Amino acid sequence: MSKFQFKQFSLEQDQCAMKIGTDGVLLGAWAPILHNPYSILDIGTGTGIIALMLAQRSNAAQIDALEIEENAYEQATDNFENSPWNDRLFCFHAGLDEFMEEPEDEYDLIVSNPPFYAEDYKTNDEQRDLARFQDALPFEDLIEVADLLLSENGILAVIIPYKEEERFLAIAKEFELYPIKITRVKGTPTTEIKRSLLAFKRFELPTLHSDELIIETARHQYTPEYIELTKEFYLKM
Repeated sequence: MSKFQFKQFSLEQDQCAMKIGTDGVLLGAWAPILHNPYSILDIGTGTGIIALMLAQRSNAAQIDALEIEENAYEQATDNFENSPWNDRLFCFHAGLDEFMEEPEDEYDLIVSNPPFYAEDYKTNDEQRDLARFQDALPFEDLIEVADLLLSENGILAVIIPYKEEERFLAIAKEFELYPIKITRVKGTPTTEIKRSLLAFKRFELPTLHSDELIIETARHQYTPEYIELTKEFYLKM
């Protein structure tokens, strides 16, 4: 079953190496939009899940997505066209280098669920490797592009492994991008922190808002916080 049904849209994912997972849904639901972004860029869109969630959550007139892998690009384009917001969504078939040759406008929100397996091994599945391995989208490149494309009051929002948080924050600081919100994610109350949701702006705020999100108390027993975050999307929340 390749179709994934949300409350207001559905996605096909049979052509994508990286299927819809909790990380994408977390970022799509969590990314800050209180500044009413007019334009949004999703880097490495995959199925298009994050861009579609932001189309549902926001009034952004322009939501661009970037996908280097051809099958995923075609799938994201189809998913966009079949959504209620197809007039606001557009997918570019390009990597960051190519996209930056003719940069579009500035963006008020840039989001990315970047591939992050930095380990040295690779599988025999090139598509999946491209989706999973960090050399397809190094943090430095992602942050540099965000620095070039973010509007003055724009926000960069990402989800990364918790073990990479310190390094990501250090690179962002080099580009004068400062964290405004950090949410650290645990699967259950007793497991280790697995993911970090990070949001950045061009200037430091007096206080950094940080908190912790636990997804489940037991198998399929979701916490009130996780339900609150995702209830507008998941059918059974």
